Amino acid sequence: MPRIMTQRGLLFILGLALAINLTVGWRVYSTEARDTGEKEAFEKVQVMMQVLHLIRQDYVEADKTGYTELLYNATRGMVGTLDPFSDFLDPAEYKAMLQVTEGKFGGLGITIAVRNGELVIIAPIEGSPAAKAGVQPGDIVRKIGDFVTEGMNMQQTVAKLKGEPGTKITLSLYRPATKEALDVTIERAIIEIPPVADAQVLPDGIGYVRIIEFSEPTAARLRESLDKLTKDTSLKGLVIDLRNNPGGLLDQAVDVCSFFLPAKQLVVSTEGRRPSQKQEHFTDSRPKFPAAVPIAILVNEGSASAAEIVSGCLQDYKRAVLIGEKTFGKGSVQNLIELADGSALRLTTAHYYTPSRRIIHEHGIEPNITVRLTVDDRKRLMEADPAHPGSGKLRPDLDPQFQRAREILTSFNTYQTALAAKFQAAKTPAEPAAEKK
Repeated sequence: MPRIMTQRGLLFILGLALAINLTVGWRVYSTEARDTGEKEAFEKVQVMMQVLHLIRQDYVEADKTGYTELLYNATRGMVGTLDPFSDFLDPAEYKAMLQVTEGKFGGLGITIAVRNGELVIIAPIEGSPAAKAGVQPGDIVRKIGDFVTEGMNMQQTVAKLKGEPGTKITLSLYRPATKEALDVTIERAIIEIPPVADAQVLPDGIGYVRIIEFSEPTAARLRESLDKLTKDTSLKGLVIDLRNNPGGLLDQAVDVCSFFLPAKQLVVSTEGRRPSQKQEHFTDSRPKFPAAVPIAILVNEGSASAAEIVSGCLQDYKRAVLIGEKTFGKGSVQNLIELADGSALRLTTAHYYTPSRRIIHEHGIEPNITVRLTVDDRKRLMEADPAHPGSGKLRPDLDPQFQRAREILTSFNTYQTALAAKFQAAKTPAEPAAEKK
């Protein structure tokens, strides 16, 4: 008589099959296994399978013990311990990420990151609901609605922030600059992101343009703005505002630098553990902004990623003076790898270096001249325009960082002194990424 298999026996066979598949997969994908502790790895895989089996067998809430859910959560936890920017996305999360259109999406209009275990606002997007509600760079998000952010991964956080346009969400914030806790209720909306704005020449001949983010059309829009500015014969200096710019596409950062430097100049390099991750990016021969016109770049703690690449590059070549506050320090490269079942892995594989070999990640870019906004400065700017400072319309009379840039650009000797202010320190080589432990 055929033997009837018990549920426990079936689970054992399924678990054994899964363990075999994991073992085979490990052998296929880990070409370095013999050199990096193959025996230990197999032992730990067996421990993981034992835990999986015990959960499936004995955990009190059976609806939480599906193989897919357990293994996805295990993978998410493994990746999430690496750094704040590496992540595992299940198929639904990956699909949702792909549905975000370039330059337009639904949400609050903030760029966020995890730093020291806390959810930090890098910058509000210009004109967004978050900017109008007074959210500022450096604000720490403690709660999203009723959900405490501690322990939430990036995808869980994004899922809580996103929602239908017109719906509202309350963020519980802590603002280190003023040591205050506040609740901000924000209405979600479709976010339109103009990459470049406010190109103008002021009566004293100082030009001004803001780069809000580095999306696909940024270089083309900046070219149009520069053409407009250079047609004004009174132009004698240019301020590029990168405050609260959360970054974006690497190729756009390289193209932007190409407007201000000769062709074939190194803009940025990347280095990781593998030789293939060492890459160098150079300027091209596109039309150049007049070399005789001095440039100042405004930066703050909301300037990140591609904004740091541009500011660090032009500072290294002494093409621009940086004024403001130290930048955020997001200088790592993430690769997005689609997996066999429709899930995806976002993995940090390299770090960015400026031409003088400064590492950006977790260090940021120091300005040549530090000008900090006081609590009163921020209050005046916020009252004049909630999107300011750095991502709203220019208010020269209220903006100390812009005022300092204007002073620097109107005096050739002062400009030359400012260019050299921190350049010697900036040329100190950084520790190569491959050597970091």
